[in-house]
Amino acid sequence: MGAACVAGVGLIPFGKHVERTLVDMGSEAAYRALQDAGIEPSRVGLGVFACAAAPRLLGEVTSGQNIFWEVGINRIPIVNVENACTSGSTGFVLAYNAIAAGQVDVAIVVGAEKLCIPGVGLLNSGETELDTQMGMVTPAGFAMRATRYIHEFGASAAQLASVAVKNRAHAVLNPYAHFREAVTLEEVLSSPTVADPLTRMQCCPMSDGAAAVVLCSQEEARRRRRTVGVKAAILCTGSYDNPADLDRWETDYRGCNQGYEAAGIGPEDLHVVECHDAFTIAEILHYEALGLCGPGEGANLAVRGETRLGGRIPVNVSGGLIGRGHPPGATGLAQVHEIVTQLRGEGGARQVRNAKVGLAHCMGGDKDGDTKSFTAIVLAS
Repeated sequence: MGAACVAGVGLIPFGKHVERTLVDMGSEAAYRALQDAGIEPSRVGLGVFACAAAPRLLGEVTSGQNIFWEVGINRIPIVNVENACTSGSTGFVLAYNAIAAGQVDVAIVVGAEKLCIPGVGLLNSGETELDTQMGMVTPAGFAMRATRYIHEFGASAAQLASVAVKNRAHAVLNPYAHFREAVTLEEVLSSPTVADPLTRMQCCPMSDGAAAVVLCSQEEARRRRRTVGVKAAILCTGSYDNPADLDRWETDYRGCNQGYEAAGIGPEDLHVVECHDAFTIAEILHYEALGLCGPGEGANLAVRGETRLGGRIPVNVSGGLIGRGHPPGATGLAQVHEIVTQLRGEGGARQVRNAKVGLAHCMGGDKDGDTKSFTAIVLAS
């Protein structure tokens, strides 16, 4: 089952929390995870805090120490992590590795982000990057991929938009989601264009929020109920010497395969998936990298209902980034929260029937046609 287990998870609703601070949100998520795990703060041997943009936007440093001190965790190693959208899941991998190495028995990871700040514009992969300086902000990059995919495989704008319809429908069932109203295909297609062919409803929102996960050793897990096993925790990065391929991210395929190999499973063994749907085209491309379908077949998957709740392989039943929201530092851990919730059978109206194996997939940053960071976390009940 792996070297570590998830003992507890915590999440606060994603959305616009103008009145709340980063520390306020992060400490609430940490408290919820500790309560869920039934573990005293004094038992924690490592704390990892993940945040992608807020330190730069708010001018804050070492926020992790402030967050953990709020819940009574101190005098232990505390690490602050930034790794774009995979910041939270990168923190998860670090905590998992510390437990696997026998350094600690219990670790906590918190991810939080505050983006709803007046004057904050589009997020990008780095203002010092030449691509960004030439106009390749994040929506433009994904729009180029969507345009290429439509050209290469004959997909339609309506097929892309169907992903947003699905994820917003799932978000209606999630009390933590930023958006709680369903949308129609016509509404998605007619919403304002951000970067052709992507309309606003095909893009994830700027969200505030926080999530937390408590991990423990196998020995510690034997004394507890409701733990979920970690079968694989993969972290990898892209390369700078590969030609740009707008139909795929090489690291996406490589990272997913590493996750399957480490877990000893294949895509056919998955019951539920949370993936990085920052834009509708991203989810379609991730279907293919995950092996849920072949190249060029992803656009049909959502249309046929195979990735909806009740379908062959439900994807983003939380609402995903498009519906649940996307505070980058918290996203990877929110994905783990959803998979754990599903494997415990606690999903309520959005519960996937007989879910036993799930995968949390996240990626962050873009450079020369590849992703800067990628994580794949496989969990099993």
